[in-house]
Amino acid sequence: MGYQQLAKDILSHVGGRENISGLVYCATRLRFNLADSQKADREGLKAKPGILTVVESGGQFQVVIGNHVQEVYHAICQEAGLNDESTSRQESAKPAAEEKTGVMARLVDVISAIFAPFLGVMAASGILKGALALATVGGVLDTDSGTYKIWSAASDALFYFLPVILGYTAGKKFGGTPFITMIIGGALVHPTMIAAFQAASQPNAAPEYFLGIPVTFINYSSSVIPIIFAAWVSCWLEKYVGRLLHSTIKNIITPVICIGITVPLTFLLIGPAATWLGQTLAHGYQAVYVFAPWLAGVVIGAFWQVFVIFGLHWGFVPLIFNNLSVLGHDTFMPLILPAVMGQVGACLGIFLRARDARLKMLAGSAATAGVFGITEPAIYGVTLPNRRSFIFASLGGAIGGAIIGFFGTRVFSFTISSIFTFAVVIPPAGIDMSVWGCIIGATLAFIIATILTLIAGLPAAARNIK
Repeated sequence: MGYQQLAKDILSHVGGRENISGLVYCATRLRFNLADSQKADREGLKAKPGILTVVESGGQFQVVIGNHVQEVYHAICQEAGLNDESTSRQESAKPAAEEKTGVMARLVDVISAIFAPFLGVMAASGILKGALALATVGGVLDTDSGTYKIWSAASDALFYFLPVILGYTAGKKFGGTPFITMIIGGALVHPTMIAAFQAASQPNAAPEYFLGIPVTFINYSSSVIPIIFAAWVSCWLEKYVGRLLHSTIKNIITPVICIGITVPLTFLLIGPAATWLGQTLAHGYQAVYVFAPWLAGVVIGAFWQVFVIFGLHWGFVPLIFNNLSVLGHDTFMPLILPAVMGQVGACLGIFLRARDARLKMLAGSAATAGVFGITEPAIYGVTLPNRRSFIFASLGGAIGGAIIGFFGTRVFSFTISSIFTFAVVIPPAGIDMSVWGCIIGATLAFIIATILTLIAGLPAAARNIK
């Protein structure tokens, strides 16, 4: 089935163009905000070729497509005449269903809308950083060489200017003008402010003031929480001011007011408060993790794919970003890897065991996607319909997670949990036991899931379907 035909089918089954109040996509899913979710034909969508399943989570109606989600998204936008404004500025036109969702559901909705648009690019940046780490550890590249410096800048740019990127996506989500919030993010990492932070960090540094109010300078490069809070304030202010100003001056005066008020307010209040919150969150997580790292590995390794099924995995994304920003590393992401490898192993087991050509092809393609961190095709197309294989994948994930937790494996850059994770777990000092622990844990999760699925993961009836 072509993408245009699939787009037409999806549009007709979600209630048409007029029922869509917002649409974004992530690695494998179309995430709709529907004005009336009762108009959507769930079973009809699930029966369509090219659609893995339908999930309702976080106030969103999610259509799981798989690896071709970007092409389907663009086909839908073309078919329905949707543009960047109509698909992304969801806050100003809240659907009725959103009003009924709980706090957790709204939080997941906000997080996914802010982080999903650039997650693939961020994963690519993390892979490049990991490749550079491998090259320097292996003696292939010298950190003083021009080659290293250029690739280092390419890999680090997104992370350094993260407040600018988040300012754009948060502004879109909160219903404001994203270029205003993008400028606010740019102010946070402006060279003048970075220099002021460095000067303020020196002993006996003279205090700085804004209109007589003392300023606490903080390095906001790579920060996450401050710009999200600042973007929300700016968008609220933009809507409020927009109602008061005449249309002839609104387009110019509104940005002046938003930037002129929100930027100082961020440096004086929002930034320090959000930074304190981020540090508290990071150190609080660390305190829980160090209590029993192996137990954390068991829980995340066993239940991560369950979180994925319900769309709850997005709730952990800010935690990972915040840990990287505050601590310089993260111990949560490595625990996800064995859960992913468990799904890959289960798919390989079914591929080797099944005689049905269609199931073998499905399992083989799902295993390939899983190696690169995309597990929805494996979950919805292979392991969940054959429940024992899903259980075996989770069991392998739990055992592998316990090992990775025991060795205290950390990542030093963000990437999607996949084979590329091995590149970002290498500490600056070089390969140590935490890296080997990651390799052992992920490999063991894969082997356990494969062997158990080969032995008992596929009922005879499913095994012999022609």
